[in-house]
Amino acid sequence: MPRGRYSLHDPHDHTPLGEEHFHCAPGPSGWRYVAQLTGPDGDHRGSLDLAIDELGRPIRLEANASSWQVRGAAIDGVTWVRTDPTGAEATEGNVRAPGFTGTSPAFLIATARLLRLTPGAPATRVRLVALTDPVLAPRTVDQAWALLGREEHPTDSGPLLVDEYRISALDTGEVHTVHIAGDVVLSAPGIELEHLETPPSAFEDA
Repeated sequence: MPRGRYSLHDPHDHTPLGEEHFHCAPGPSGWRYVAQLTGPDGDHRGSLDLAIDELGRPIRLEANASSWQVRGAAIDGVTWVRTDPTGAEATEGNVRAPGFTGTSPAFLIATARLLRLTPGAPATRVRLVALTDPVLAPRTVDQAWALLGREEHPTDSGPLLVDEYRISALDTGEVHTVHIAGDVVLSAPGIELEHLETPPSAFEDA
């Protein structure tokens, strides 16, 4: 069960945004990621609980930030309920998309698992519902993902396979690179892996 800590910062000006303390694990139905978020001052800022099935589809999502809450799952695309800080009102949403995305590294893992790309193959387009900071406002985004390559790195616990992805935002044309090993993001814009207690868990193809 990988457990560790990511530091988060603004990908453009590198302003510190806080830390994400996480643990994740594969299971009989897929994979689960649980995290607590803190701000730069160390105060609690939110939480995330994401479970995906063996095909990478979100079977349960619960995100909390700034007293806002989003609960969602893969139902007729993806369906969610967003609740305001007072709990008095709830807004439902549905989009013909296969998954969610956001600032958490968990969403990168989930999308990579969902797409199951082949190294060197043409980019695959995917529509996702982004939960944007700071109040988890939902926004539909289109991305193109390509798996540029896969490298094997020796470690004390055995070889570690690292995938290099190129992700393009189709609305802005912005392109960035992400490195993923199993169920851990090694590097991505705005994300740095600061501490990892156990080696990443490798996903096996279904």
